[in-house]
Amino acid sequence: MFFDEAKIYVKAGDGGDGCVSFRREKYVPLGGPNGGNGGKGGDVYLVVNPHLNTLISFKRRVHFKAQRGDHGRGKGQKGRQGDDVFVEVPLGTVARDADTGEFIADLMEEGQRALVAQGGRSGRGNAAFATSTNQAPRIAERGEPGQERWLYLELKLIADVGVIGVPNAGKSTLLSVVSAARPKIAAYPFTTLEPNLGVVALGDYTSFVMADIPGLIEGAHTGAGLGHEFLRHIERTRMIIHLLDGASADPLADHESINEELALFDPELARKPQLVVLNKMDLPQAQALWPSVEKAMKARGQRAMSISAVTGEGVKEMLRSVAEMLASLPKEEPPTVEVKVFRPVEEEALAITWEDDAWRVWGFEVERVAAMTNWDLDEAVQRFQRIADATGLKAALRKAGVQIGDTVRIGEAELEWQ
Repeated sequence: MFFDEAKIYVKAGDGGDGCVSFRREKYVPLGGPNGGNGGKGGDVYLVVNPHLNTLISFKRRVHFKAQRGDHGRGKGQKGRQGDDVFVEVPLGTVARDADTGEFIADLMEEGQRALVAQGGRSGRGNAAFATSTNQAPRIAERGEPGQERWLYLELKLIADVGVIGVPNAGKSTLLSVVSAARPKIAAYPFTTLEPNLGVVALGDYTSFVMADIPGLIEGAHTGAGLGHEFLRHIERTRMIIHLLDGASADPLADHESINEELALFDPELARKPQLVVLNKMDLPQAQALWPSVEKAMKARGQRAMSISAVTGEGVKEMLRSVAEMLASLPKEEPPTVEVKVFRPVEEEALAITWEDDAWRVWGFEVERVAAMTNWDLDEAVQRFQRIADATGLKAALRKAGVQIGDTVRIGEAELEWQ
């Protein structure tokens, strides 16, 4: 089984809590606050491992959690930062948010990595709140919760050339002849159940990677046959060898049908450079069809060649043509080694709704402040009240119709309006 899709859960580490502490030493008057800050929570990264070629490892492990930051301590000691987590993925992995479908990262280079969940901010200790007018604050913050999300991972194989065609056109046979790959070959449709990669070497200095894509049939883009599962792998290729079955009753109709499926799946696929190749020239039927195929392709402005993958006839000439086409295509710019794609939640306008038996307050900043407020400390609660005034939260609740004794929920915090 070829695993090219996976869904995983990532959770960054929470920030460590700040500490309330005062310096108390003999012969040291006016010691003052010395509670240290907590440590930042660990991040979660996706990182490319070139030795992986499928997503099968995520069948056994789905949850990835980074370490939380340590809490601050007295004597101004800051908590240790949580360790980051690096989730290894193969080359060609695309990551999206599983809930929103938002594109997050496309990992195509060895060593490339992407930040997918950011660790929580550290909570400040009481030493950070000391001022000239409040020299002995009894206030500290809790650490900010780390980001968590479900990710949808999709693997798209990276190859220079993709070989497509109807089932039994001879794609696997061709790959086995021109490379060291040994795909399954049999005289029945859909023998190939997963893409196969092979390295084609021409002389000492020219080589390219070729991918054999499972056979396509009409309706593949909607789920017919096996092709819809693997059409995505053609997106990575720089060019396409469209292999026609010389034993087919109408290879030209097959050609049109497959091209239509490519265009329906992704219009960009249909615009990729193609080399049309009629296979099975060792059969009299294919030899009879070749003049009409060559004429039709010429009329459409497409280059066509004929080969026999079984006997090797025309295969070397075809490979040289492929190498020339690849050399003429523009070079693709490699991505930077490290990609930080994490985007924090946008600060949205304050929103208040009634749900069941309580008021629910929505808003990125106010929810973060509530999560970092230590409700066991009176000064921390008073600080939250001041922030609620400054941000217009209290005025918005009054306007919404809040009454004394009503419950107000802000994130995980549940408060009573007084």
